[in-house]
Amino acid sequence: MFRRLNKALPELLLGIFIYGIVIQAAGVWFSEDKLRYSSGLWIGILTAMAMAYHIALIIAESVDAVDPQKARTRIIAKGILRYVSVVIVFTVTMYFDLGNLITLFIGVMGLKISAYLQPTLHKVLIKVTEKGGGSSDETNSMEREVKM
Repeated sequence: MFRRLNKALPELLLGIFIYGIVIQAAGVWFSEDKLRYSSGLWIGILTAMAMAYHIALIIAESVDAVDPQKARTRIIAKGILRYVSVVIVFTVTMYFDLGNLITLFIGVMGLKISAYLQPTLHKVLIKVTEKGGGSSDETNSMEREVKM
């Protein structure tokens, strides 16, 4: 489902999740309130994943739009809505004391970190999923064309 929306989205979501695991493992030992540390972080990670999905959805809808001006207006409006939603998540977390706001922010930043590391993660996943460490069919056909 995610791949139909955007080919890079599953890798982006995986990167956010891996980032969450790394931050959880690295920081929970130094925190005095481990529960609030963890809950804030994972609320942030889930928020980052929701933002990534929403961005991919809006891009897909905008590409399919007929009128470029309406698409541009829609992108701006949905972007504002997305950031208002993040402010609401922070407010609810703070009001009900659901988690640490700093780790929530660190979790939301997982979207940025994952976006920067997605090309590297893609290369790693390609190498891991190749059978026997050989090249993919696409690479083999390109190599054959070059040799001819």
